[in-house]
Amino acid sequence: MTLPDPLPLFPLQTVLFPGGLLPLKVFEARYLDLVGHCLRSGEPFGVVCMSRGTETGDNPEGVRIERVGVLARIDDVDAEQAGILKVRCVGGSRFRLREAPVQQPNGLWVGPAELIEDDAPRLPERALQPAVEALQQALEALLAQDVKPFAEPLQWRDAGWVANRWCELLPITLAAKQRLMELEEPSMRLQLVDEFLRSRQVLNS
Repeated sequence: MTLPDPLPLFPLQTVLFPGGLLPLKVFEARYLDLVGHCLRSGEPFGVVCMSRGTETGDNPEGVRIERVGVLARIDDVDAEQAGILKVRCVGGSRFRLREAPVQQPNGLWVGPAELIEDDAPRLPERALQPAVEALQQALEALLAQDVKPFAEPLQWRDAGWVANRWCELLPITLAAKQRLMELEEPSMRLQLVDEFLRSRQVLNS
């Protein structure tokens, strides 16, 4: 895949993981234009965690944007009302910004980026199978409440996929989610999730 250069960015106070669902309510002109461009071109945009600052406004002072993010592909768009779009995105590959992002005159953040290799498929280790089963149970409970948190296909035999879905659900800090997303070893990511679940007695020690 060839990334747009520079890559348009959507800074959010959240961490998107590969394969994750991201609902957005878009109303600012810069992001309405971005959505329109992506729909016409089929290109993704980059979601980066804004660890300091606000998601709206054009003042870059005091804003901290993480250098590693995840590409977002637009899956569905609904025009809720005039000037507001409900956008459903799915996380793709991770990327790393080669330089600090800058704001264009219209307020859109952009930056030169390079792709990070996707997680290699790894079977969850036998010792981590309880974390897989607990996620299956959590999903069943959410579906019973008519909440569909995950994009299909469900990949229970992929350690990275299981770890990413847990990371989306766990009540941990943005900084912790960012560090887990950046980890290049999917089995280690799942191991850290497993340790957290055991520390909270979600899993038996």
